[in-house]
Amino acid sequence: MKKLFLAALLVSLSVCAFAQQDYVGRYDVFGGFSYLDSPKLDLQQRGINTQLGANLRRWLAFGFDYSIQNGHAALVTKDLKPNVQAGLNQLVLAGEAGAFAPLVIPAGYQLWAPFNATTQTFTLGPQLTYRHFKRVTLFVHPSIGVIHEYITVKSHDPFTATVVLPALIETGTLKTLKPNDTTYFYGLGGGADYNFTKHVHVRADIEFVHVYLFSGLLEDPRNSVRLSVGPTFNFGKNIAR
Repeated sequence: MKKLFLAALLVSLSVCAFAQQDYVGRYDVFGGFSYLDSPKLDLQQRGINTQLGANLRRWLAFGFDYSIQNGHAALVTKDLKPNVQAGLNQLVLAGEAGAFAPLVIPAGYQLWAPFNATTQTFTLGPQLTYRHFKRVTLFVHPSIGVIHEYITVKSHDPFTATVVLPALIETGTLKTLKPNDTTYFYGLGGGADYNFTKHVHVRADIEFVHVYLFSGLLEDPRNSVRLSVGPTFNFGKNIAR
């Protein structure tokens, strides 16, 4: 997906004409496919992204961004806080010693739990725009906003289902197997619009953000990359130069 985005951007730049744009409408509306990658958790999510913007100047816009993505991955002990890791490791050792008979797990057992995740982002802020080319509009913007994520933790074997997940609930590490969290994120984004006509464009947008969700469970924050591609519609009164 990242390679596709870069290829599209390079092609757009290679065919642009060196003439400034005659028309810049007051409003922009974008909607398209969105891909969110969080390498630390090996979590890839797919969904949609929409953006609503108002061009205050030819070089300055202000707008709202919303996205929602869904995907699945697995929680492993190394991703968890040290105290949680210690408690789970004790459970595994007890299980290998036969403490939960007749449930027996083999020596060297690796503990993990699959989960589904749905992530929503909400961003409001400015965007700097470069319109020197007739066919391509370049832009950059801060990525500062609110992120909400809810997950569903599952089991893949009897030991996880009957020992591990109930222990996490009992100790208060998880209040439910469907927890959710809301926090802020920050980063930087940018991209390009290829201008097919003065009203219809195709946008490729990439954002790099830093976020710390589920801080009571996970040991570290994570860095994520969001890619979005889709049509943009520009309309309204032409902005004066």
